[in-house]
Amino acid sequence: MQKYFTKFLKYGTLLSTYGLIGSVLLQIFARFFLTNTPAWTEEASRLFFIYAMAFAAGLALKSDEYVALDIFFEKLNPILQKRLLLVVQGLIVLLFGITAVYSIKFVQLGMPESSPSMAISMSVAFFSMFLMSASICYFACLEIQKIRKKIDR
Repeated sequence: MQKYFTKFLKYGTLLSTYGLIGSVLLQIFARFFLTNTPAWTEEASRLFFIYAMAFAAGLALKSDEYVALDIFFEKLNPILQKRLLLVVQGLIVLLFGITAVYSIKFVQLGMPESSPSMAISMSVAFFSMFLMSASICYFACLEIQKIRKKIDR
């Protein structure tokens, strides 16, 4: 399961990033060489950027890419370090679990609305919040399992 979910997030990040690059290049090309720029490219760029971040957020947590302050953490003994990591990961699960639950309601609210220039349902844009929250929760739960195994040793 983890392997497929990670692969899904990686491909989602790549496709969203390529979409962002493509839509920005189209905007640049249109502004210099065409009489009118397509109105949808700005909105598409924003949507691709949002999804690139949403797909990548869980992967960043999985590979421990977020910024951390190690000054005080390194001075703690190893048992306290593991317990502190457990608390931090638990708080991450709590925060993003709440965000995931409420983002489902947000997606439902966006269903009748449509974006101005692309005329797609705003629930597509709002779904990125659920995707990000769920992926962060998933990888934080896996990290909690790893830490608990280390504590039990």
